[in-house]
Amino acid sequence: MDHPERRLLISVDMESYSRRGNILQYEAQQAFRELLQAAAGAVGLDRVTWSTQRAGDGELAILPRDVSESRVIGRFVPELNRRLRAYNSSRLPAARVRLRIAVHQGLVHLDGANGFPGNAVVFVSRLCDADPVRRALAAFPDAGVALVVSTDIYRDVVFEYPEEMRPERFRRVRISKPDKGFDEYAWLCVVDEDLSTVPVLTGDDPGGSSAVPAGFPGERPGGATAPDADGGWAG
Repeated sequence: MDHPERRLLISVDMESYSRRGNILQYEAQQAFRELLQAAAGAVGLDRVTWSTQRAGDGELAILPRDVSESRVIGRFVPELNRRLRAYNSSRLPAARVRLRIAVHQGLVHLDGANGFPGNAVVFVSRLCDADPVRRALAAFPDAGVALVVSTDIYRDVVFEYPEEMRPERFRRVRISKPDKGFDEYAWLCVVDEDLSTVPVLTGDDPGGSSAVPAGFPGERPGGATAPDADGGWAG
């Protein structure tokens, strides 16, 4: 067993894949692969270097050590969203490809016998499959991507190096799966949409910490300078 490596992890899942018939599943898989490849190439990312664990409706990707995290989140995700919107614009709802994307970083074993062992892999998969992420994407029928990131990724990448992303469009949500022993906060957006128009996505108080603070990111409340380790705001 080799030592684990700290990598950027991306989990991607297609909305409503299992409800499609055989031909629509085939076409969706084809579009999924082609759109991700084209979006990555357009922003200078080489998907050949990504280690992937594929499923019919998505994939888990472990990115190279030297990949630019801000390029992945701030350029690749918006580019993919644009291409998905263009692809979907000429298709019936049942044939559209809409994605939930989760991004996290952590230690992962690259030499697993049947995948990529590591708690970071479990974490990013839980984020991608979370109910608030599913509901957020469903709330915007024309959207291409719902993006959820861990607090570390939001604080270190989205907040500091947003590129084409808009940090103020993210909402802090609680991802809770009691049967899995999972209860964490994350940051969620639907790319090019305004989540503030969506009712509460979790059981949190809509006026509490689940909403992005007023004045963010220019005037942080109470002198706060950045999200803390728990996803709140620290001075």
